[in-house]
Amino acid sequence: MNIITQLAEELKIRPQQAEAAVSLIDEGNTIPFIARYRKEITGALNDEVLRNLNDRLNYLRSLEEKKQQVIRSIEEQGKLTEELREKILSATTLVAVDDLYLPYRPKRRTRATMARERGLEPLAEILFRQETERSMEEEALPYIDEEKGVKTAADAIAGAMDIIAENIAEQAEFRNGIRKVTMREGNLISRAKDEKAESVYEMYYQFQDSLKKISGHRILAINRGEKEKLLTVKVEAPEAQIIHALNRTIIRGNNPSTEEYMKKAIEDSYQRLIAPAIERDIRNELTEKAQEGAILVFGKNLAQLLMQPPIKGQTVLGWDPAFRTGCKLAVVDPTGKVLDTVVVYPTEPQKRIAEAKRTVHAMIRRYHVGLISLGNGTASRESEQVITELLKEIPEKVSYVIVNEAGASVYSASKLATEEFPEFDVGQRSAASIARRLQDPLSELVKIDPKAIGVGQYQHDMNQKKLEETLNGVVEDCVNRVGVDLNTASVSLLSYISGINRTIAKNIVSYREENGAFTERKQLLKVPKIGPKAFQQCAGFLRITDGKDPLDGTAVHPESYEAARKLIRSLGCREEDILHGGLKTLGKKIGNREETASELGIGLMTLDDIVEELERPGRDPRNDMPKPILRTDVLSMEDLKEGMILKGTVRNVIDFGAFVDIGVHQDGLVHLSQLSDKYIKHPLEVVSVGDIVEVKVMSVDLKKKRIQLTMRI
Repeated sequence: MNIITQLAEELKIRPQQAEAAVSLIDEGNTIPFIARYRKEITGALNDEVLRNLNDRLNYLRSLEEKKQQVIRSIEEQGKLTEELREKILSATTLVAVDDLYLPYRPKRRTRATMARERGLEPLAEILFRQETERSMEEEALPYIDEEKGVKTAADAIAGAMDIIAENIAEQAEFRNGIRKVTMREGNLISRAKDEKAESVYEMYYQFQDSLKKISGHRILAINRGEKEKLLTVKVEAPEAQIIHALNRTIIRGNNPSTEEYMKKAIEDSYQRLIAPAIERDIRNELTEKAQEGAILVFGKNLAQLLMQPPIKGQTVLGWDPAFRTGCKLAVVDPTGKVLDTVVVYPTEPQKRIAEAKRTVHAMIRRYHVGLISLGNGTASRESEQVITELLKEIPEKVSYVIVNEAGASVYSASKLATEEFPEFDVGQRSAASIARRLQDPLSELVKIDPKAIGVGQYQHDMNQKKLEETLNGVVEDCVNRVGVDLNTASVSLLSYISGINRTIAKNIVSYREENGAFTERKQLLKVPKIGPKAFQQCAGFLRITDGKDPLDGTAVHPESYEAARKLIRSLGCREEDILHGGLKTLGKKIGNREETASELGIGLMTLDDIVEELERPGRDPRNDMPKPILRTDVLSMEDLKEGMILKGTVRNVIDFGAFVDIGVHQDGLVHLSQLSDKYIKHPLEVVSVGDIVEVKVMSVDLKKKRIQLTMRI
C-alpha cells in the first residue's frame, strides 16, 4: 500500500500535499506550526485536516507493521504462498489482516484441534472433498480408536465435522462476505432484563434498528444500558440466507453420503464460530464509529467554548451558588487578580437574603463591579432571583451572565488551584474561576481537564486515550490560534503552545520571575530546554507587548522578520506604527503581490499573513465570535408560554439536537428536526456551542423540567 496515495484519496487532497505534510510531521514539527507557518509547503492545509492526516498516518503505519509481522509469522511456519502474501499486502484494514491470519494464528485447544490430535484430519478431508462412493460410516471405521477417545464411527464423523467447521470459519473470504451481508441486512436488538424497572433506558426496552442506519448516540446509550445490566443486546443476522449461501458455495455435486453431514458442519460453523465472532466485530465497529462521532462533536463543542470572546476591562464578581454551605463570592479585577472573597447565605436553609444583598451591594460599590458571573450549578436558580432583585434595587448599572461551571469543582480541588490560591478554600477558588471564565474563557478553561468541561455526551464510555488525544489537540489548536502574552501567561496556558511541554512552560515562568518580563522573543533561547527547534515551533505564538521589537507583539514569525521589515520600508511605513494600532492601509499600497513576494523571498500566502498581522497586530480571532448575553432580569419556567420567542445561548450540541440556555436555569432542547427548515444530518451544520440564537417555545413540562424549543420560526 502506498500510504501517501491512500492519505490523499481519503482526505481529498493532492498527493504532493500529503507527502509534504508527512515529511513535516516526521521532522518533528507540530500541527499548529505547520498549519500557520508552512502554508506554502502544504498548500495551506488547516489544523483539522492535518490532525486527521496525522491520525490516519499513524493507523496506516501500524497497519503496515502488522502486515509485516503476520507475513513473518506465516513464513516461519513454512505456509506462506505468494498469493497469500499479496492478499495480506493489499488489505486495507486491521480486521482484514486478522481474517487472513486467523488460520495461522497459534490456537488454544478447540474441538477441532482435539479432533486433529485423534488423527481425524484425513477423514475430514474425505468428507470435505465429497467424492467418496462409500457411506461416511464406512469411511469412518478405520479411525475408531478407543485409546484416542474415538469409540464409534459417529464419534469419528463428529470430530471430522468439527475440523471442517473450524476450517470454514477461518476462511477470510467467507467471514468478509458474511460481515458485509450482516451489516447490510441485519438489525441491532435490545431488550429489558426487567421491563418493570424504571430507568433512562426505557425507550430501549423493546428496541430494534437496522445495523446500517442506527445512529451513534443510540449505540452508546444501548452499550451503557448493557454495561449497567439493564439491557440485553444482540445482533440479528439473516441466518437462513447466510447458511444457504454457504451451502451453495461449499457443497459440491449431489452426494447423499456426505451432503447431510456437510450441511450440519456448515450450520455448526456459522452458529458456533462465525456468528459470535462477526457479532463481536460488528458491535466493535459500530461502537468505534459511534465513539469517533461523539469525540468529533465533543471536540467541536470544546473549540467553540474555548473560543468564546473574552470580556475585557471589567471587574467581575464570581458567584459560586450553593444551599447549606452558602454562596461563595470572589471579586476579580480586570487583570484576573482576586481582590476580595466572602460567603453569603441567601438560599435555603438560612435564607439570609437581606444580609446577602447588603454584602453584595457593598462589594459592587467598593470595587466598581460591572458584571456578575453566576455559575449554573446547584442553587443557581435561587441565587439568580436574589441577584435580579438586587440589580433592580441599586443605582449602579450591573449586568449578570450565567456561566457553565462544569469542571470548576475539579479545578478548585486540584494541585494547580492549591498552588495558585494557597490561602483560599475550594469554594473561594471556584468562585474566582467562575469570574475569570467570563474575563478570559480560554486562559481559565485550559487549567481544567478537557473531559470535565461538560460539552460532550457519553464521554466516560469513550476510548479514553483517543478522547484525551483529540481534546488536547483541540485545546492546542485554540491556544495557538489565539496566541498568548509571554509575560502574563500561566504554566497551563504556555504548556499548550506549539513546541512547549509542561516542563518548558515552568522554566519560562521561572525565568520570568527571576529575570523580570521578557523584552524580546529571542530571550526565549536563554530558557532551559528551549533550543533552536523548540524556539522555531513556539516563537510565533508567543507575544510580547511593549517590547523592544514591535514585531514581537504580532503573529509574524521571527524567520520572516527580515521580509516584514523590508516590506514596511519599501512601502514608506514605520515599524513603530505597529504599536499604535497597526499599519491599517499596508495591503492597499502593495502593487503586484506575486512580484512583491518574490522580491521578499517569501511565498504569497506568507505575504498575505504578514500583511494581515501588520494591519491588525495581535488580532484576537475570538472577537469574531458571538458575545455572551448580558442579563438584568430573570424568567422562571412558570413564566414560559407556548409561542414565546426568546434569545438564548447554545450550551451543548449533541447528535439529536442542541441545548439552549434561555435564562430560566433549565436549558431547553431544540431537536434536530426543529433546528432548520432544510434537511440536515447533524446539528453542527446549523449551530455551535456559544452561538446566540432566537428560539420559540413549543412546550413546557414543569413536572419533568423539560422545555421543547424550535428555531423554525
